[in-house]
Amino acid sequence: MRRRDLLKGAVLLPALARAGDSRLGQVCDLSFGPSVGERLNQGPFNIDQDQGWQTVLFTTPSERPLRNPGLGLVGYSWEESGPSLAARAGRETLEQHVEKISSLPFVDVLYIRCDWRNVQSRPGRLDLDPVWALTMDAAKRKGLRVAFRIQLSNYSFQPEQVALPPFLRERIPLAKIGRIPGQSDAQFREPRYDHPEFQKAFAELNDLLAAEFEGNPLIEWMDLMQYGFWGEGHTSNLPNPFPDYVTAERTFVNMTARQLDTWKKTPLAVNTQPDISNVGNRTVIDMAVRAGAWLRSDSIIVEEPIQIEELANRPPWTAAILEDGYFRQYDTQTIKRDEAGINEMENYMLHALDARANYWALWTEADNLARYNEMYPRGFERLRTSLGYRLRPSWVWQRKRYDTFEVIVCVSNRGVAGVPGVLWLHLESPDGKVSLSGALDAGNPHGGGLRQASFLLPKGYSGKVNLSAQLEVRSGVKKPITWACEQPLNPDGSITVELKGENDRGWRKGV
Repeated sequence: MRRRDLLKGAVLLPALARAGDSRLGQVCDLSFGPSVGERLNQGPFNIDQDQGWQTVLFTTPSERPLRNPGLGLVGYSWEESGPSLAARAGRETLEQHVEKISSLPFVDVLYIRCDWRNVQSRPGRLDLDPVWALTMDAAKRKGLRVAFRIQLSNYSFQPEQVALPPFLRERIPLAKIGRIPGQSDAQFREPRYDHPEFQKAFAELNDLLAAEFEGNPLIEWMDLMQYGFWGEGHTSNLPNPFPDYVTAERTFVNMTARQLDTWKKTPLAVNTQPDISNVGNRTVIDMAVRAGAWLRSDSIIVEEPIQIEELANRPPWTAAILEDGYFRQYDTQTIKRDEAGINEMENYMLHALDARANYWALWTEADNLARYNEMYPRGFERLRTSLGYRLRPSWVWQRKRYDTFEVIVCVSNRGVAGVPGVLWLHLESPDGKVSLSGALDAGNPHGGGLRQASFLLPKGYSGKVNLSAQLEVRSGVKKPITWACEQPLNPDGSITVELKGENDRGWRKGV
C-alpha cells in the first residue's frame, strides 16, 4: 500500500489549524541560528578612504553537477520493505543491487531506511544488516555519502513482524491500534514508547549508533527516530498507543532531546509531519530546528499545505530533504503525461525546486532510474544544476586601504537554497606564508543571492592567492566545497586570484 494512501480520510483539519502558526522562516524568531566564529566583515563597503581599487577576478556560473556536501540526489540501498524489487524477488543479489544504485552517475548520496531489528539483535552491541557494510564501502569507493533512518515502527511487515528486535518484544508491551486492511482480524501493533524498558533500550540504541557513526565523514545526515509508521510521526488515522497527549508529547520531547544532545557532529533531520496522531510533533519540530536540525518530508504533491509552508519558508541555514512517497518507481511504461506533454514524475520532482530543497530522493529501482534518465533526462539535469546551493566568487576586488591591500570577495549563490550551515572563506598564498580565513553569517548567501566579505592582507603583499571555501554543517565540522564556476580550479578546489602591486596599472578612484 502506498504510504500517502494511509493518510486519506484522516481527520487533518484540527491538527492543521493548531499547527497554522508554525511558519518556520516567516514568523518565527530567526535569532537562534548557528553562531559564527571569526566573522568576516560583510560590508557594506563604501568608497570612503578611496585610495584606489581594481576588479581582479570575475567568474562565469557553471551548469555542471557538483557533489558538494549539503545537496544532491539520493539513491536508496534499502527502504522500509528492503532493497530493490529484483533483490527481494531473488533476481539479483544484495551486492548487485547496491553496486547498481551506487553506480548511477546522478546519485550523490546512498540512503538506508531500516527497522531497529536490522541493526541490533542483542543487548549492548550493534548487529548491522549486511547492507550497511556494502553501502559504506560503495560510498567510500565512489565518492558518495551515506544517510540513514532507523525505524522504531514499520507498517510494511505487520502483523508478522514489528520493527523491534526479537529480544525486546517480550519486555516491551505492544498496543493494538486498529485493523490491517485485508488481513481479517489482524491489527497493527505499536510499542509503548513510554514504557521504561523501551526508553532504556532506546537510550542504548542511540548511544550505540552514535559510537559507530557520529562524526564519520561519510555520513551526510541521520533522520531523527520519531513516532509511528516508518518513523514519520504518524499512524495515519489510527489512534496512538499512549494513555493521553501529555504522556505522548513528554515521551517524544525527551527522545528528541536525547538525540539532539548526542549527535553534535552529524546533521539530524526532523520530519515535518503535522501532528495528526497527537504525539507532540509541533514541539518536536520546533526544538529540533532550533537545535540546528534539517527538515524533511516524504511527499511533495500529495502533501499538506502546512508542510510545504514550513519547508519553503524554513530558516535559510536549514537544509530540506524531499522524496515522493506516492509515485516513486520511475517505471517508464506506466508514467502518464499531462496535457502539456510533461511526464508526471518530472512534474513531481521539479516541485522540489519550488520548495527550495537540497535533496531529492530516488528510491531503490536502479534499472528503472537508468531507463527513466535515458528517456526523460531533463528532470534530473534541472535538479542537479539547481538543487541546494551553487556558489562561486562572482567578483573579487582589490582595494588600497589602511596602508595595505584589502580583498573583497562577492560570493554568488545560483542555487535555490541558502547555505546549509556556515560558509568559511580561506585566502592563502601559494607558499602558505599568507593564510587568512573567516566565516559568513549562517545561511549566506541565500538562494539566488549575494554576500560580500573582506580580508586585509599583510602590508605590502601582492601576487597570487588561492581562494577556497568550506561548509560548516555542524559546530566545528567543516567540509570543503567546489566552486560552481567555469573558470579553472586548482586540484584542491580553490581558484587563483592575481593581486596587483602598488605600481601596477589599472587602479581606479571614485566611481
